[in-house]
Amino acid sequence: QAQSFEARPANDLLLRAAAGEKDLDQIPVWLFRQAGRHMPEYRAYKEKTGKHFLQLLEDPYDVAEVTMQPLRRYNVDAAILFSDILVVPQAVGVQVDMPGGKGIVVPDPIRDSRKAQYAAAMARHDPEWLVARELRHVTRAIAEIRTAQLKENRDTTLLGFSAAPWTLLFYTVGASSRDFEPALDFLKQFPDASRDLLEAYGILVEAYCAAQVEAGAHAIQIFEAMGASLNAQLFEQWALPFLLDLGKNLKRKFPHLPLLVFARGVADSDAVNAQLAQVFDVISIDTAADPKAARSHIGSELCLQGNFDPTLLVSNDEDSLRSQVSDMLTAFNAPHSPLIANLGEGLAGKENPSLVSTFVDAVHDFSS
Repeated sequence: QAQSFEARPANDLLLRAAAGEKDLDQIPVWLFRQAGRHMPEYRAYKEKTGKHFLQLLEDPYDVAEVTMQPLRRYNVDAAILFSDILVVPQAVGVQVDMPGGKGIVVPDPIRDSRKAQYAAAMARHDPEWLVARELRHVTRAIAEIRTAQLKENRDTTLLGFSAAPWTLLFYTVGASSRDFEPALDFLKQFPDASRDLLEAYGILVEAYCAAQVEAGAHAIQIFEAMGASLNAQLFEQWALPFLLDLGKNLKRKFPHLPLLVFARGVADSDAVNAQLAQVFDVISIDTAADPKAARSHIGSELCLQGNFDPTLLVSNDEDSLRSQVSDMLTAFNAPHSPLIANLGEGLAGKENPSLVSTFVDAVHDFSS
């Protein structure tokens, strides 16, 4: 039974920006991958528990602890569920491993149409049941995080998340950020099975996000992390329709749910984001995008999110950092247009926590 929490957190800055509110007292800020490797307390916790990343994800108490760590250290306006995009393929039997030093790998990817259709049939058969059975640890973790937020008086927006269908298929068939070919080959060889699996992942992700909302998440962030693997025409054919359908179906189920989307590295980002803006409340832009151009393209009403370069948080001096933050916010026309300040790429693990802290504070201190 999902616990019920107040619909709105005490700090609802992010939700107000997502709804298009302008001229807020402060600009809301959080960071992609704000929990995890860059934080000394995360490394200490891993050492104390003797668990690696995937093992931590299996325990709702560990997930709640790691999710809370950045809220204790930084004055961020949102918590984001500490999890991984590959828990969704895991739910349909795709094995995910973490051999030492190699990051996450899919040791036995789906390479033929029969296996793809089997995974798709599994996802379609009863997605709510599948989520309840295979991803219950995630929904339990969300309830634990909300309990911890209220207990520690850090009642900010809690974001749930998932990858979009294309990104899930990309990893399922054995592609990686270093090798796009297996995904492109799979589309060419098995177009029908690809479409089937993309649709099925859309259905499963919808059920997964719904379960997160019912467990206490206030908003959902969707990541199309591997958009760069497709040219503009292929993205239009194989990624965008499934991403838009996912957004529409979630809005049908939860009309007032703020939906954030990040189509990272896509070939024609202006055209893609203009279409996403018809469905999603918040459009994230990556480090390659120009905030001023993105703002003028999307108009002054819709909330944008982004797009600070995390490499500037590795080594920098505080004054330069504050002025870089100020330049970015000005380019976004904040606070006169709605903005959630964030990075244009996730934290990679080498960032300096004191610079991350300065970044967060500089956003809050900024005033036109």
